[in-house]
Amino acid sequence: MVKQLAAIFLLISLASQTMANTSEQQREKINNMRSEVLEKFYREDPQIRSEINSAVGYATFSNIGINLVFFSAAGGNGVAHNNRTGKDTYMNMASAGVGLGLGVKDFRALFVFHTPRAYQQFVDMGWDFSGQADAAAKSTDRGDEGSSAVSVLPGVSIYQLTEAGLALQATLQGTKYWKSQKLNNE
Repeated sequence: MVKQLAAIFLLISLASQTMANTSEQQREKINNMRSEVLEKFYREDPQIRSEINSAVGYATFSNIGINLVFFSAAGGNGVAHNNRTGKDTYMNMASAGVGLGLGVKDFRALFVFHTPRAYQQFVDMGWDFSGQADAAAKSTDRGDEGSSAVSVLPGVSIYQLTEAGLALQATLQGTKYWKSQKLNNE
């Protein structure tokens, strides 16, 4: 089972990596994703715009997740933006968990950081351990989804939208976010 979970996790991580060849192209793709994600969240809840504007910073991520009965895994990338300095930090993410679930989904996450400490801890340490329950049945613009996420990170609001997929899950999941060496150093 551990080998199977590791193989699935590896496949998701590889599938979630951008197809662009250069660091500049990868950053551009992530920045375009950020713009699209923010616009979708603003349409869903216009209050999010003022929450982001008054926050210390925010991060957007594009993720692909898979649930196979008792195991789940996800991978993706994104960018954290410091509203005070204007600096972007490009990041990767991966997660694995246990619980009940079945399905695959492509989803977007938005983190809003209300304190400097919460932002800095996320960028520097990147861990989030959370419980999650959701149901999603969506194909591009069709279908519906509902989700609820609980995070143990104080000073952070987390929002999630499903782009496409079919999943039903209730999991305990460990997630690691980390700085992209390649995208931040070139």
